[in-house]
Amino acid sequence: MAAKKSSGKKITIKLVRSPIGYPERQKGTVRAMGLKKMQQVVTHEDTAVMRGMINRVSHLVEVEEA
Repeated sequence: MAAKKSSGKKITIKLVRSPIGYPERQKGTVRAMGLKKMQQVVTHEDTAVMRGMINRVSHLVEVEEA
């Protein structure tokens, strides 16, 4: 299995709504993205995996391409 090279693109993700009251699966997705507190901002590589996670919790986060 060959490792893919990263494209070098980065995305910035900000938690703007609380995951309280949402299913555990969505809370886990937010945690897996590295978000713990409201208004926290994290930067990740723009990969298909990360885009899928963002799609699952799009109502809780804001995304900017950096």
